[in-house]
Amino acid sequence: MKVMKWSVMALAVAAGTSQMAVASQQSESKGFVEDASLDLLLRTTYFNRDYKDGEDDVRSLGQGFITSFESGFTQGTIGVGVDAFGLLGVRLDGGSGYNYPAMFEFDSDGDPVRDVGQAGAAVKFQFSNTVVKYGDQMPFMPVLAYDDSRLLPESFTGTLITSKEIEGLELNAGRFTADSSMQSSSHDDVGLKSIDVVGGTYAFTDNLSASLYYADNEDVAKKKYANVNYVMPFSSDQSLTFDFNIYRSDYDKDFIQAATTVTDSAGNVTTPGVRESQDNTIWSLSAKYSAGAHAFILAHQRVTGDAAYYYYDIGDGGSSIWVANSFYSDFNSKDERSWQASYELDFSDYGVPGLFWKTAYVYGDNVDTGTGEGKEREFFNQVQYVVQSGPAKDLSLKLRNSIYRSNDNMRDYYSADLNEIRAFIEYPLSIL
Repeated sequence: MKVMKWSVMALAVAAGTSQMAVASQQSESKGFVEDASLDLLLRTTYFNRDYKDGEDDVRSLGQGFITSFESGFTQGTIGVGVDAFGLLGVRLDGGSGYNYPAMFEFDSDGDPVRDVGQAGAAVKFQFSNTVVKYGDQMPFMPVLAYDDSRLLPESFTGTLITSKEIEGLELNAGRFTADSSMQSSSHDDVGLKSIDVVGGTYAFTDNLSASLYYADNEDVAKKKYANVNYVMPFSSDQSLTFDFNIYRSDYDKDFIQAATTVTDSAGNVTTPGVRESQDNTIWSLSAKYSAGAHAFILAHQRVTGDAAYYYYDIGDGGSSIWVANSFYSDFNSKDERSWQASYELDFSDYGVPGLFWKTAYVYGDNVDTGTGEGKEREFFNQVQYVVQSGPAKDLSLKLRNSIYRSNDNMRDYYSADLNEIRAFIEYPLSIL
C-alpha cells in the first residue's frame, strides 16, 4: 500500500507545480456539425469452447453492427454536444445446445435469441478542458471499464466528468446507475444499483506515470486502485518497462454470502459463514524488455485477503481488471499466486506491417478452493493483422487461442479444462 501513499503525494505535488494546459479545447471548437463524426464498425465474432471433461461445448457466430455518432461542441464559453450509439447483433450460428451466452442471451423458453440490439445517447457540455457527459456511455477506467471483447460493447448510464485542465493530468469523477451487458437488449440487466467513481492519472515525465482511483459500488464493494508505469530507454529501439497494478477491495457481507455459495458436481450446496465484510488485495508486477520487433515479458501476480477479486457481473464492467495475468483465466482466485512468461513479435521489421503475434504461458497455484489447493495453467496465442492500404484498408483480422488446464480442486471452483478459439473480423467505415 506504500505505492498508493506515494502516488497521492506525487499527484498533489505535481498538480500544484504544473502549468495550466496552454490550449483550451473549447476555444478550438469549430461547431456542433463541423466537428461531428459518424462511424460504422462491422464486426464478425466467432467463439468456440471445447470442454475436455464431458461438459457441453459452446460455440456462437454473430454479425455485429456498431454505429457511433459524436457531435462537436457549439462555440462559446460553454459548448454543448450529443453522442449516440446504435448496436445490433445477429446470431448466425449456435443453437440452444451450443449457444455462448456471453454473446446472445436466452429467451423465456430457454432458446438463444436471434438478435440483440440497443441504442443510447448522452448530452455533453465542455468548458475549457473539462467535459461533463450525462446519459448512455462507455467509460474506461480501472475501477469502471466497459467490456468490448465479444460481439457488442457493454454500456453504462450516468454522469462522468473528465478534466484535463493541467497538462499531463487527467481527472475523472462520475456516478452511474445502470449497466447494460454485451449479450442483452435490456437497458440494465446486470442489476447495478449505483457506483461512484473518482480518480486520475498523471504523467510526471514521458517515461513515468501514475494512477489512483476509488469506486463505491452500492451494496457490493468499495475498491481502491493504483498504478505506476516506468519506461527505462536504452536506445532508440530498446527499452525496459515496469508496470505495477494493485486493487484493494472491501466486499459487502450479503454479496460475499451469495458469491461464495458453492454447488458441486454432485449437487451439494455449501454456504460458508461470512463476517460483516471481507477484503481482497490483488497486485501484479511486470517487466517488459523491448528490442526492435521483439518484446519479452515476465510477470508475477498475487491475491491475498478473505476473498477472490470480483468484477465483471457486479456492475463495474467486464474490463475492470487491469492486472498482468488476465487472459482466459484472470488468475484472480482466493490466495492465488501466478507467474507469466510471454513473447511479442511485430512483423513490420520483416516486411509485413500490420501483423502482430503474442504468445504467453501463465501458471497459478495456492488457490484456496475450500476443498484443497487449486492449480491452473494457460497457454495463450493471438495473431492479428490490420490491412495497411488499398480498398480494404483498416480491415482487422484477429485469431486467439487459449489452452486451459486445472486440477480437480480447481474445476468445480472455477472452470473445467478447455480449448478456446476466438476469431474477429472488423471493418470500420467512416460515414461522416
